[in-house]
Amino acid sequence: MKREIIHSTIDPKGILIASGIISLWLVSLIFLLNYPISWTDPVVYLGILIQMHLYTGLFITAHDAMHGLVSSHKQLNKSIGWISALLFSFNFYARLFPKHHEHHRFVATAQDPDYHTSDNFFAWYISFIRQYVTVWQILLMAITFNVLKLFLPTENLIIFWMLPAILSTFQLFYFGTYLPHKGEIDNKHHSTTQTKNHLWAFLSCYFFGYHYEHHDSPGTPWWRLWRVKETQDRVKSSINYLPNKLK
Repeated sequence: MKREIIHSTIDPKGILIASGIISLWLVSLIFLLNYPISWTDPVVYLGILIQMHLYTGLFITAHDAMHGLVSSHKQLNKSIGWISALLFSFNFYARLFPKHHEHHRFVATAQDPDYHTSDNFFAWYISFIRQYVTVWQILLMAITFNVLKLFLPTENLIIFWMLPAILSTFQLFYFGTYLPHKGEIDNKHHSTTQTKNHLWAFLSCYFFGYHYEHHDSPGTPWWRLWRVKETQDRVKSSINYLPNKLK
């Protein structure tokens, strides 16, 4: 298995940001699990979207840990990755880690676990889910659900705990895998990138729409990818303005 790379210059803010996402997910979930559901109440729909986004944040945090970007302390980095992955529907960090590094090493090839030869959204999504969802996850979710419903409203568990997790898989897949890698892409990372719009990039998938930038700079944490985007766009603009004879 490829060794986890820990960088000595990791920004200590990584721990604070990771802890913030985990804490926000937990506080929001506790509030919503006790919130009275009314389908005419806009807070219900807003709560689903917030939880979906925070679930995505859990996965992105685990992802950054796989790149050694949460903490320069190896064991702390790994522990935060484990916690983030487990909170996202009992994903196992040890299973995600090698698959993600295979994706980077063999991007858009038959050895890439995230890739599918078809550009069909649903066929690719099913293939993607089969790579990461295990029987153990389903079993642990079922056990946890049946225990929690003894203390909490079943409807709240479904609406605010289970549904956002499912929706988040679509968010992660669509913005972080499908859009960046579909089609024939002729560059060294076989990845596209979304047009610069930092607010939308954050809301859609924690800047992972800037996907070429992530593959080009895997040592950059999610919360700094917008800077890589800015730099690369400036370089491209400079090249475009060069006289043809200098290009």
